[in-house]
Amino acid sequence: MISFPNAKVNLGLFITERRSDGFHNIETIFMPVPKLCDILEIIEVPLQTEDLKYSQTGLTIEGDISSNLCVKAYYKLKERVELPHVSMHLHKQIPMGAGLGGGSADGAFALKMLNQLAKNPLTDNELAKVALTLGSDCPFFLKNEPCFATGQGELLEPITTNLSGYWIALVNPGIHVPTGKAYSESTPQAAPVHLPNEIKKPIEHWQKTIGNDFEKVVFRHHNEIENVKNKLMDQGAVYASMSGSGSTVFGIFRTKPIISGYEGFFTHISEL
Repeated sequence: MISFPNAKVNLGLFITERRSDGFHNIETIFMPVPKLCDILEIIEVPLQTEDLKYSQTGLTIEGDISSNLCVKAYYKLKERVELPHVSMHLHKQIPMGAGLGGGSADGAFALKMLNQLAKNPLTDNELAKVALTLGSDCPFFLKNEPCFATGQGELLEPITTNLSGYWIALVNPGIHVPTGKAYSESTPQAAPVHLPNEIKKPIEHWQKTIGNDFEKVVFRHHNEIENVKNKLMDQGAVYASMSGSGSTVFGIFRTKPIISGYEGFFTHISEL
């Protein structure tokens, strides 16, 4: 069984409240980027002695394998249902710590695949509860369609937005932005606009009203990330923003863009 966990970007992100549990409430729109994907294969191996044999290629993933969300997905699900012994291989292509949700996508797709191998014992709602134990973005990737997200990002309302025919350019300068630090330096406040209403307006209006609160924090420390955003606008983007807590910046273009000046950066261009 093979799947292709895809990236996401945030169309706007407002940090609205610091919670008593130390986390934050947000309002954002998650939008899938279907053509930037990892590759995840899971094979049932009945005669294998280990519950899970995991391997990976592609981009280097830092940290112990036990912290990998695909591995965590297996053992979180195994606490609730009977799972077969499996071999799992991840080929990593989405940059890590980049605001693109690659790790969350991997974990969520692993959950879906493992639930299928177990003959779907968990409903979609039950699977979403397991996904939330992996991370706040993970429930979104079970739906994997444009959604207005509130709470920590786990309360999802599917929305309609039509960007067919537009192109997206992603630029990641390889700067690691610690999400916890970015949150700690933020100043939560009520969202200035209701994002589901704003994205119904022509895309030319988005730059005026749809922002990312993390930019105020991240740009203070990393002006090169702000420079990427400005450069994408100069190169013709009708909307540009940092995704999540960074450091990836994306631009939406009417036609296929020709972007330059990002030597040594990760770049991706695809039609939406």
